[in-house]
Amino acid sequence: MSFTSLGLSQPLILALNALSYNRPTPIQKRTIPMVIKGEDVIALAPTGSGKTASFVLPLLEKMATQGVIGKKRVRALVLVPSRELALQVEQKAREYSLHLPLKTLAVYGGVDSAPQKQKLIEGIDLLIATPGRLRDLFQQRALHFDAIKYLVLDEADRMLDMGFIDALNWIVDRLPNERQTLLFSATLAAPVRELAKTAMIEPQEVDLRSQGQKPKIEQWMVGVDKDAKSSLLSHLIHSKQWQQALIFIKTKQGAAKLVSQLEKRGIHAEAFHSGRSQAAREQLLEDFKQGKVNFVVATGVVARGIDIAHLERVVNYDLPFPADDYIHRIGRTARAGARGEAISLVSKDDFKNLCMIEKRLGHLLERREIVGFEPKKPVPISILNYVPKRLRDNASAESAAPHEDLPDASAAKHSSDHARQENLSNTRHKEPKARDENASHQPPRRSSRPARSSKPSARKSDKTHRHANNKDTLTSRPSPKGQRKQQDQ
Repeated sequence: MSFTSLGLSQPLILALNALSYNRPTPIQKRTIPMVIKGEDVIALAPTGSGKTASFVLPLLEKMATQGVIGKKRVRALVLVPSRELALQVEQKAREYSLHLPLKTLAVYGGVDSAPQKQKLIEGIDLLIATPGRLRDLFQQRALHFDAIKYLVLDEADRMLDMGFIDALNWIVDRLPNERQTLLFSATLAAPVRELAKTAMIEPQEVDLRSQGQKPKIEQWMVGVDKDAKSSLLSHLIHSKQWQQALIFIKTKQGAAKLVSQLEKRGIHAEAFHSGRSQAAREQLLEDFKQGKVNFVVATGVVARGIDIAHLERVVNYDLPFPADDYIHRIGRTARAGARGEAISLVSKDDFKNLCMIEKRLGHLLERREIVGFEPKKPVPISILNYVPKRLRDNASAESAAPHEDLPDASAAKHSSDHARQENLSNTRHKEPKARDENASHQPPRRSSRPARSSKPSARKSDKTHRHANNKDTLTSRPSPKGQRKQQDQ
């Protein structure tokens, strides 16, 4: 099947031929005709399957004949979770619309908004935006929403993970009701589905996550103590002669520290995280794509949507949470049918995350040992079908509960309970007998104590009498100090 058969016009076909797009991917075959037809679509497909072209191409096709857009107006809005993804979608849209008179713009935070406001005055056909910056521009009257006909939620689950739910709801509430809405993602969490219910009308769902050719990624892990990870990474780079790697780490402070440690071992690397300026991040990403920088230590900011052609390998210096982030991280390699490698450095502290990742994958990661880096605290083997004790206890209680339609099980349980009660009763009757046998060899305790009087008045009188006698005794007895005086005299 060719792109022409999907309903795309000649200007788009010319641009695709120049980009060497020969055949549409499975997700593109399914969704492009639906979008051109005007249906709301939820499309789910693995990372690197060509989702961006699946919504950009049909939107450009639909807008190509709709005339000039008004000032401060937008015709199609694409919401994305990060600045890097916004720039990537903008770049793809410009390449696809090379032969079309359409205007494309990306707006995002971290940079001066004045140039963005200036471009919005002219009107934009396809606007790619992060939710926070878009809301700010709208509140500053830099653009209006009344002309928007198409809304795309790209990587919506990631936007919710980053805390954009309020901004998304705020934006959707202000968009025209008469619009076409598309949702594209590699995963679909429950909150995203709830968002789709409020933002979409009878959407068509296309789920290709379990279909088609899986990425050719060789995945393996190395057990290592936490304090030896940087040494192991340096050893792997030198011994295996790695020429390129995208190294994921948990925090930006950790990224800066690891870059310094690698530098001391003769390995030049750059840190990529939210603490760096947007200009620095854009330049670093471009240098990495062109091979000017071989090793990048990055936080999760580049885990989604970033297309780096021919990336050889991904290294998980720290395992991510949740497990879906692992899928997105390793999806940076082996794109467009290429081969790739994903290596995880796992310490015992990472075991819980490892279990979740392997359960999400449905298989255990291959384990390799590196001589000289054997961990003092080995990483246990995961149990894919592991059930927490709390859930096991609940399941056992439910299975042991009597059921009317299972009389044999109920009778067996009753018999077992009766036997336990009988054994307990016998034990209780035997204990006093043992004490009686011992008592025959020992004198009874407190046997010489006189019996107490049953008359309260007599007991009270006796107590009063003893108290009076004690008082007299205490009064007549000399104090120790007096005794010493008598002895001195």
